[in-house]
Amino acid sequence: MRNIKLTLEYDASRYHGWQRIGTGESDNTIENKILNIIKEMTGESVEINCASRTETGVHAYAQVINFKLKSDMKIYEIKNHFNRYLPMDIAVIDAKEMHERFHASLNPKSRTYLYRIAVGDVRSVFDRKYTYYSFKKPNISIMRTASKLLIGQHDFKDFSSVKKSKSTIKEIYQIEINQTDKEVQITIKANDFLHNMARMIVSTLLDIGIGVREPEDIYKIFDKDSDMVGSFNVEAQGLFLKEVEY
Repeated sequence: MRNIKLTLEYDASRYHGWQRIGTGESDNTIENKILNIIKEMTGESVEINCASRTETGVHAYAQVINFKLKSDMKIYEIKNHFNRYLPMDIAVIDAKEMHERFHASLNPKSRTYLYRIAVGDVRSVFDRKYTYYSFKKPNISIMRTASKLLIGQHDFKDFSSVKKSKSTIKEIYQIEINQTDKEVQITIKANDFLHNMARMIVSTLLDIGIGVREPEDIYKIFDKDSDMVGSFNVEAQGLFLKEVEY
């Protein structure tokens, strides 16, 4: 069996997330589109491993997946076939044959997410599918100060909507907050993310930036004896899976 690794980019605006939904539910997912192409291309039914199960509306610049094939198709033929028959909002940007033990879900050293926040007097008509709009201009300096409190290994249970998990302890390696005239971009690099963790971190930092919360709230959210939790999720369309490192 050959172990095939693909790097994908996709606009998730019209899909119900990455994960294939169970019987009786919608199958309009990114994963399902990939599975259908593989079945049509090779006649094989495969199991796909992905680096990060992006939620409904979350886009990707570089989602990584792998699957096993018996087919002897050349790698460039596989890539070209995908890009010919996939919908125009999904593309294979790289294809490689990997060693047998490569696993897209289990092997990542880090995952990086980017969140885009549009600021300005008027909401952009054209960027609305790819940014969250803030009616207030946030204080970037205070957001950067607060973001430093998130760096390192912590229990991020109260920065997520996770219900069941083997461990809620994750490590954030880096947070960058950059600003232009029309947009604030928050990049978060971590070893892994809990369900909705990236969006709740962004929402909390944004609330701090517009004066709804204080930077010290970060300490209270991490405190097991406190009832304080991270801010409610910002909308999914501003979030992008930017990079996965192995």
